[in-house]
Amino acid sequence: MFVDAIERVDLFTRPLHSIVRLYGHDGIVPGTATLFFVNQEGYAITCKHVADLVAQADAIFHNYQEFQGARRNVLKEKNAAYLISQLETKFKLSIDTIIRIRNNFVGCVDQFQQLHIERHPTQDLALLRFEGYNRLLYRSHATFLGDSSRIKPGRSLCRLGYPFPEFTNFRYNPSIDDIEWNTSGRTSSPSFPIDGIVTRLVGDANGITGIELSTPGLRGQSGGPLFDTNGLIYGMQSVTSHLHLGFDIEDHEVLVNGRKRRVSNYPFLNVGKCVHVDVIKAFLREKGVTFYEG
Repeated sequence: MFVDAIERVDLFTRPLHSIVRLYGHDGIVPGTATLFFVNQEGYAITCKHVADLVAQADAIFHNYQEFQGARRNVLKEKNAAYLISQLETKFKLSIDTIIRIRNNFVGCVDQFQQLHIERHPTQDLALLRFEGYNRLLYRSHATFLGDSSRIKPGRSLCRLGYPFPEFTNFRYNPSIDDIEWNTSGRTSSPSFPIDGIVTRLVGDANGITGIELSTPGLRGQSGGPLFDTNGLIYGMQSVTSHLHLGFDIEDHEVLVNGRKRRVSNYPFLNVGKCVHVDVIKAFLREKGVTFYEG
């Protein structure tokens, strides 16, 4: 049903690859998110919570560097362990605190000198503008649904994103005590579509702001487009909600591999929530960004 649409949307949908290091660990945690381009001028949209992590990367590492400098100054003190623990409190560091994030915008532009971020004041939406590039690496651009009255419960729609971080082109470099990208290993992650039907339109006092789908959006699909069989964009994947179904069982006896077991289960329905196309278009108009409707 969505074969042709996925091929169209894939031309302007791109992954954000991230690698993360946590305090007290040398291991690297890979992650992904999604963005898609709205014109041929280097403008893309993604979720605000994704853009925030990108924007905070330098400040997070600067905080860790300041801690490292202060730590070196007390290493020779008799009560070094105590002083270091005080520094950890001062710099808000504990086991599993993020100390380093490196991001790689894959297949977007050949290079860029600055990434300008505009955040929506209330919705999980951000506008990215790549500046200082020589060549665009994405092809085509989004075409947004013109008549949003077509968004009704029961309509089948699809999302495209990058939920599985299968890239391996990174390493920990002990000589500089830092994580870094390298040229070996796998550099790509597969895109992954997931469809569903519209279940409800959601909103607030200001009107309809979102679209709920019968299936979840997967981690890493945040910022990916929501589209119909023609490839028209209806919204953007934002978050997954967990609706308690109430079919709970507690301490129930069942047979597992021929043996009796007592189990409990509290089922939930995981539904995806997307930013509504009208919210996206209004934000682009406010920022004076060229976009296209169909």
